[in-house]
Amino acid sequence: MPWRECSVMEERLRFVARLLDGEGMSEVCREFGISRKTGYKIFGRYREEGLEALCDRSRRPVRYANQLPDPVERLIVEAKRDKPHWGARKIRELLVRKLAGDVRIPAKSTVHAVLDRHGLVSQARKRNRANKAEGTPLSQAVQPNDLWCADFKGEFKLGDGRYCYPLTVTDQASRYLLLAEALEATKEAPVIEAFVRLFKERGLPHAIRSDNGVPFASPNGLYNLSRLSVWWLRLGIAIERIRPGHPQQNGRHERMHRTLKQETTRPPGMNALQQQARFDAFISEFNEERPHEAIAMKVPAELYSPSSRPYDGLPELTYPFHDKDTMVTACGRICMMRKKINVSTVLAGQRLGIKEVDDGIWLVSFMHYDLGYVDLEQRTLQTIDNPFGTRLSPMS
Repeated sequence: MPWRECSVMEERLRFVARLLDGEGMSEVCREFGISRKTGYKIFGRYREEGLEALCDRSRRPVRYANQLPDPVERLIVEAKRDKPHWGARKIRELLVRKLAGDVRIPAKSTVHAVLDRHGLVSQARKRNRANKAEGTPLSQAVQPNDLWCADFKGEFKLGDGRYCYPLTVTDQASRYLLLAEALEATKEAPVIEAFVRLFKERGLPHAIRSDNGVPFASPNGLYNLSRLSVWWLRLGIAIERIRPGHPQQNGRHERMHRTLKQETTRPPGMNALQQQARFDAFISEFNEERPHEAIAMKVPAELYSPSSRPYDGLPELTYPFHDKDTMVTACGRICMMRKKINVSTVLAGQRLGIKEVDDGIWLVSFMHYDLGYVDLEQRTLQTIDNPFGTRLSPMS
């Protein structure tokens, strides 16, 4: 029989004890219902590590990508404090000499990122931290257009059998329902087209809050950016994201969704055009007729006014404080010194600024956000703390 669930360690102790008493491996394994391979593995661990080896072992990975063992990170920090004028290249060479053959030596960019995280990069060699996004709580909108909230209300089937994916946008301060668009999917292209029309009509907000789903975010994009959120950033719109599994952080918007569902989808329209007509009628009633308790029984139209920031297309990107700039290719790479470095396809077509901050270490930035460090020898981008998803003044 296999190990009993009551106490796996107890079973292992009994198993090892019988082997120590001189019983044969095959006979004991057969009685405990395990293979000889497993038996030899358990007994081998016991002989090497003692009783501790019989405890359950964690299935947690030994290390994660881009995460150094704690002793190595401590050694980097101690070396920098001992040699404050040494850069990442020299400190890495010190690691090579001290740890040769013991552990895998991190790349220079990784060493530099560790120093940066511990605040040990000299101010003369790194970018002004005041221009970098800092982690902040979700903002509280005071005026109209301080913050818009965007989401997809759950899809539902129309009378003709097709699915409808309603894209909705509200103004946080006034509760004004800016958009309820009946889309056929959550693809980025039609969503961007809908926002272009909305921006032309209402101007630009200072920030947009969304969840972490497609197309607002991308699970595979750099810092979970998507092409849509990159476009928002280019327009000077800060991005805010609620925590996964916490829809209450977008509670006002979710409350609107409940009313939208009750009044426009039961029953649903026969087709997308009919459903859009229902959404349009709901928008008019919601904004101009329906009083809201949260705004002293006023209607949203009494509080909302269009943004003073017009939509004029994408502004040019310039990097006057960087050494040079470079364009991200369609496959998500940049070319530096005839070497190709992967960045992210969500930044394809975007211009990035690069600046040498140490010997062979280059800081890579998008707008006023620092993406990470490039080590030309390793040809990799070493990411740093996520600079996105937090409220940052769009004019900074």
